[in-house]
Amino acid sequence: MNKLRRAFTYIFTLVFFPLFVFSQSPTIPHLTQKGTATQLIVDNKPFIILGGELGNSTATTVQNMLTVWPKLKAMNLNTVLVPVYWELIEAQEGKFNFSLYWELIIEARKNDIKLIFLWFGSWKNSMSSHAPAWVKLNQGNYPRVKDNTGRSQEILSSLSENVFQADKRAFEHLMQFIKDVDGKDHTVIMVQVENEIGMLPSARDYQALAEEAFKKPVPAELINYLQKNKEKLVPEFWKIWQANGYKTTGDWEAIFGKSLATDEIFMAYFYSKFSNQLAEAGKKIYPLPMFVNAALNREGREPGNYPSAGPLPHLMDVWKAAGSSVDFLAPDFYNPDFKHWCDLYTRQGDVLFVPEHAFDNTVAAKALYTFAHYEGLGFSPFSIESTQKPTEEPLGKMYGLLRELTSLITAHQGQGKIKGVLLSKRDPESIVRMGNYEFTCKHDYTLSWTPGARTDDWSLGSVIIIQTGDDEFFVAGTGVVITFKHRDNKDLNVGLLKVEEGNFENNVWNVKRHLNGDQTHQGRHVNIPTNQIQTQRVALYLYK
Repeated sequence: MNKLRRAFTYIFTLVFFPLFVFSQSPTIPHLTQKGTATQLIVDNKPFIILGGELGNSTATTVQNMLTVWPKLKAMNLNTVLVPVYWELIEAQEGKFNFSLYWELIIEARKNDIKLIFLWFGSWKNSMSSHAPAWVKLNQGNYPRVKDNTGRSQEILSSLSENVFQADKRAFEHLMQFIKDVDGKDHTVIMVQVENEIGMLPSARDYQALAEEAFKKPVPAELINYLQKNKEKLVPEFWKIWQANGYKTTGDWEAIFGKSLATDEIFMAYFYSKFSNQLAEAGKKIYPLPMFVNAALNREGREPGNYPSAGPLPHLMDVWKAAGSSVDFLAPDFYNPDFKHWCDLYTRQGDVLFVPEHAFDNTVAAKALYTFAHYEGLGFSPFSIESTQKPTEEPLGKMYGLLRELTSLITAHQGQGKIKGVLLSKRDPESIVRMGNYEFTCKHDYTLSWTPGARTDDWSLGSVIIIQTGDDEFFVAGTGVVITFKHRDNKDLNVGLLKVEEGNFENNVWNVKRHLNGDQTHQGRHVNIPTNQIQTQRVALYLYK
């Protein structure tokens, strides 16, 4: 019997223990669906990106980064977005040097910070400024875009197989490098493919390869996508196809008409084709999540007067039709309306990630709103290292709050249990509904006795509301006052049973103050003042 038991134990260990170990070992970072939300999984746990993007030249030397890491830590970042420059890793054709990025990975690990690599390959902000010299100096092999007068531009052609193969070879070496040095540690969690692709100052390419492709029939994969998704296309794109009679055969002008919009659609398809094939090649080596980013257009500007044909909202269907290896499209923000553009990027059910935003006084509130309203992957201001007082940055304090709330947020994503509002003087009120309750959220300055009520400059207010029970909610953020109603029965009053200010320590709620008094206006509302960033646990009750 003992021999049989030992034999069984040996067989069980030999067969099942490796499976158990494998199931427990961290998988590489990947995206997964949870209800209506998309989550980034890092080391087998949901991860929200509290990020910052470095200025374009900051990470070109390790020495220059020595003063940067402490700033990132002081602002509670868990991720930094770092450019990878084609010209630096392949200064000589076929000879690769990743020593800079190996040292950056080591330093990131020391500081417990994850990395997102931004591939500055063929294009950076539309132009080909970071292509190696041996590419720039050989226009015969690596053709550039030409405008309609035949004048060459500082943009490599997306229709050139030579350009693609050179870029692909370098990108494959990058992904192999990441796999070799980081395949077990998972310091690098995502990769951006190219940077702010787009056409300037003409709407499309007129060099020989482009002219030939423009006169050919529209590729079948785009036509098939149009037919399959006819009722779900974004309205701006649908109108162009509809205006020309929903045609399905012919060249680009036959299908979409003769216009700058058609020129832009044509270029968007080939930019997407290039990017998706690049991502596909990289993922065959090491399948990290990959995305592309867009410089947003301005209202009223025609293609060619902004970085045209990039992964913009009105072109999302074109970008999706050309391939699926790019996991999502992402907006870069400077002046446009935040809500408006985020709504456009998520209207087809896509996940939101903000890889770049001007580092201004709005970023703390917008970061919270990204996770609260859109259940996004992350947020990242640009030139994050430019601050001179990192410990005083509101963004750092907001990131500190979000770090504490991460487990609570990720546990409730995709289930209708998380809501968020963004408040300003222009939009001082927003109503959200959760469970049996209606929350009227107003800017803190709408309270007449607050010092800021009479000022012209209102800081953004932002709040996340997480439902953890039928009558229990966590409210966190800044600059908000909330009152409550029952959604269905107007005869029922909603009271504040208990309001606590506190924080999470090791995922355990720690009460700092009990607020059932002046801080709630004797039970009339929940309030987080504009000059504070707080988390409050709120328990409600009903009475007649």
